[in-house]
Amino acid sequence: MQMKLWSGRFTKSTDQLVDKFMASFPWDLRLYPYEIRASIEHVKMLAVQKIISDKEADEIKSGLNRIFRDLEGGKLQFNESDEDIHMAIERELIDRIGTVGGKMHTARSRNDQVLTDMRMYIKDEIKDTQKLIIDLQKVLIKMSEAHQETIMPGYTHLQKAQPILFGHYLMAYFFMFERDKNRLSCALRRTDIMPLGSGALAGTTFNIDRVLVAEKLDFHKITENSL
Repeated sequence: MQMKLWSGRFTKSTDQLVDKFMASFPWDLRLYPYEIRASIEHVKMLAVQKIISDKEADEIKSGLNRIFRDLEGGKLQFNESDEDIHMAIERELIDRIGTVGGKMHTARSRNDQVLTDMRMYIKDEIKDTQKLIIDLQKVLIKMSEAHQETIMPGYTHLQKAQPILFGHYLMAYFFMFERDKNRLSCALRRTDIMPLGSGALAGTTFNIDRVLVAEKLDFHKITENSL
């Protein structure tokens, strides 16, 4: 069995049962567009900061773009030893372009790498959910307008209490979803903060430009503390 990228301290491969337990492909395969985009912008920054050469950056970006196209086209099958999408893409890149592919991981940790991907994904999911809520609200408004004179019983304590308009009842759900939409906006503000560059614990000694990467990845700010 192929040894894993993180297996430097081990002399044997992990048991297949452990591999199966650790594997997260069913969940995080959806992260590959974010993993590749974040990696490309990270590599661009490394070149700008003269941490890697422009030639190395171009090789890595080209390799990542080819992997993205193959994933989009359903042409790429990952190894069983690839426990998650992050390891899989890095291993595939190194297989394709050689050891220079490993420089993609300079000045970052799995910790901030994975969290950045997840935040990018969650941001898109929040925005998509808000769009669906807006579509539903439009339907509720249309139905409410059609039932401005439709009378129905209003209930309290499981008892008929007062007559109300069905349109009024429907608009109650409009405002319930409006509150949900506002809650999602609050969640989006808290999610829209880029952790990349925090490393595993205390950042990095490389002279990276986190703000540049955050701008390219459409984050409105960076995390203030690496912990």
